Amino acid sequence: MPADVAVTGLGLVTPAGHTAAENWAALCRGRSLAAPDPELDGLPVDFSCQVPAFDAAAELGRSSARRVDRFVHFALLAARRAVADAGLDPASWPAERVGVVLGVGSNSLSSYPAEFGHLGAGRPERVSPLALPRSVPNMAAGEVAIDLGAQGPNFTTSSACASGATAIGVARDLLRSGTCDVVLAGGSESGRSRMTATCFTRMRALSRRRERPELASRPFDAARDGFVLGEGAAVLVLERLTHARARGVTAPVLLRGYGAGADARHPVAPDPTGAGAARAVRAALQDGSCADREVGFVNAHGTSTPLNDRAEAAALTRVFGDDVPPVTASKGVIGHALGAAGAIQAAYTVLALRHRLVPPVANFEGQDGDHKLDVVAGRPRPVASGAALSCSFGFGGQNAVLLFTAG
Repeated sequence: MPADVAVTGLGLVTPAGHTAAENWAALCRGRSLAAPDPELDGLPVDFSCQVPAFDAAAELGRSSARRVDRFVHFALLAARRAVADAGLDPASWPAERVGVVLGVGSNSLSSYPAEFGHLGAGRPERVSPLALPRSVPNMAAGEVAIDLGAQGPNFTTSSACASGATAIGVARDLLRSGTCDVVLAGGSESGRSRMTATCFTRMRALSRRRERPELASRPFDAARDGFVLGEGAAVLVLERLTHARARGVTAPVLLRGYGAGADARHPVAPDPTGAGAARAVRAALQDGSCADREVGFVNAHGTSTPLNDRAEAAALTRVFGDDVPPVTASKGVIGHALGAAGAIQAAYTVLALRHRLVPPVANFEGQDGDHKLDVVAGRPRPVASGAALSCSFGFGGQNAVLLFTAG
């Protein structure tokens, strides 16, 4: 029988704050954090959800802050917070048995404009020698390992907006196989570059509510018109339950199931029937030996785009019929952190199980379409049972679903 895997610590750096407590309080308030973004000034969509008051030099030291890009800054701080929350000491852990697996959707675009400017102006000698190593996706995991002395398997996963969830699922398999005793798993990304905003605007994926950005992100609401760019990181400390108990950890949340697959249908549009997403949900339930009726709530991908929310609602009704569990979606509050979104959502699911509450969806007033969900709105709702799903779906038809249970 596969070993149970426990979540023994978590670290968060998001638009809702730099600590788990700050994030939980913001989620329970259920109000969007979208605001005008100076980085995007002059663009057709010039607002986002930003990590507040983040001073990389103060948090990480001037050398580290200069060497790496913003998405790595977030990963480093989240990993440090997760390890501290788990009560682990990097000075004494068996380093070769500690892995790092982080989801990153793409290479960072925040520092590239200046470098391409030098190249385009015929000044290749001005291009920074740090440009490549500070921006490639694997450096999120690599820099975390350097910072904490984790010498086990080290890599990133890239499955678009499902990347963070994929990383957590793969990390679980490293533990179950016996390859690692501890894995730091999650994701990190910043979508607040001008090129990223421009590309998504050209795809008509972003909300255009410039006059009222705080009303723009509205998962599953009938008036939704696109998502809001976000950023941040979440890192979970995963251990086999026996390993966690041996060092005195009591009643942790368990990562019970993982399901993944592909729509195999379209580069960017989801299968409107929700068939691929439903397969991933069923796979996670089967993997965790969990019956439909045991699921207390669903933390949905909920991007606030017309097509994605409609497809996800169809997928959930395919699996649960008329008895879909209560649904929440954190992107209404913090926006869409792209490759980090699945990891942040997983961390929020763990917090919800710890607090026995389901946070509300921001800006939800009423649902459209044929597949109606029980969307939690207005105020938090008590959790009906000790199991929860966290769903993540991305470009390329990537589907990844995690099943957590209260310890």
